[in-house]
Parts: sequence; structure tokens; C-alpha cells
Amino acid sequence: MKVSVFFFASLVDVVGSRQLSMEVSEGGTVSDLLGELESSHPGMKAYRPVLLTAVNEEYVQASHAIVEGDEVAIFPPVSGGQPTELGTPASPHGLYRITHESIDAQQISRELLRDEVGAICVFEGVVRNNSNGKSTEYLIYEAYETMALKKLEELGESVRQLWEIDSIAIIHRLGRMEIGETSVAIVVTSAHRRAAFDSCHYAIDRLKKIVPIWKKEFFDDGEIWVEGQS
Repeated sequence: MKVSVFFFASLVDVVGSRQLSMEVSEGGTVSDLLGELESSHPGMKAYRPVLLTAVNEEYVQASHAIVEGDEVAIFPPVSGGQPTELGTPASPHGLYRITHESIDAQQISRELLRDEVGAICVFEGVVRNNSNGKSTEYLIYEAYETMALKKLEELGESVRQLWEIDSIAIIHRLGRMEIGETSVAIVVTSAHRRAAFDSCHYAIDRLKKIVPIWKKEFFDDGEIWVEGQS
């Protein structure tokens, strides 16, 4: 049976392609597929202990059985930690976007503001000019876009179940970003400040662990994918 296999971040360099069509035996598992890939691309072996896999945009274990027509995604860790499934489809009080355009967090705050709101907490992740003692020139972000959007929605619904908030917006930008530009914004509105602070903090921490988005840092002497770091 035939399945489509997608690769992200540094795995694209290892395999030499972003997408492959592969034949898998009936009853084959994700582990079997990884074994086939390691045979043809030995560089994959070093990733096996940390690889994350998804089938049809849902995280799965290596023992998961594959069927004809499945879409299998294989990628390095997002930001460390083992993913867990979160919540149900997002409510009308959520705003979730994957975008290639600039993020205006203040405009988003105004869109979410209602008379019942007594607190707005805004987190913006911005591109800084250094990393591990080296000067950063710019960043490029990429994502498994459809799955990333689904995980943003699930994360937002999870936050709404855990805290008494009015609304939440989670927006992540992709593509090239210069120093000082916003790569991710989280906006939470609530009646009281504590719920807004705590839920915003939780949301960015979880995003870094479960949403399939990666960044590549560019320096004057090279470039590197940032994978499996907090």
C-alpha cells in the first residue's frame, strides 16, 4: 500500500526531499516505515530516539498501524517534551492564525475587547539579535501548517477549560523575520488579571512543546535549525 510521507526542518536536509511517496506492507506500522527510511537514508538513525510522528495530523506512537492513503509526517522535536492531545475544537471566543504577514498584537487586543473584560494579557515573542553567544542576522520559521493550526485551536480550547477567561488569540508567523519583529503573539482577555496572566504563561509554554513549528537561525558564518530546545 502507498502512503505520503512529509518531512520538516532538518529532516528535509537528511532525506533530500520534503515529501516522498512510499510503499508499506499490509499491516505495517510507523516503526516499519522508519526502518525503511533508515535503510535508504542512514542519517535518519541518529534521530530515531527523538523523532515525533503524526498520521493524518494527529500525533501517534511508532506502533501505530498505517493504512492505504495515510499522510505521515515525521519531524524533530518542536521544543522538547512528549506531546499530549488537548481539548476539543475551539470555541467562538478564540482567534487562531498561521500567517506570513506582520502581527499587530494591539489590533488583536482591540478586536477581543468587550465591556465584560477587566484584564488583557499580551505576550509577544520577538526576534532577538543573539543566540548562544553568536550574533543572529535573521530567522526563518516553517510549520506543518494544517496540523499547526489544529493544535493552536486545541490549545486555546484547553486554556478556556482550565481558566475562567473571556477569549484567547494565538497567532504565529512563518517565513523570514528580522531582528525585533514579532514571531508569535498570545492575547488573553478575562474579567480578572490572575486568570489572564496564568493562562497566557501556560499557553506559550505548551505551544513550544506541541505545535509543529520550527525556526532556523542565520549567522554571519552559517545557519542552524533550532530543535528540541525550550
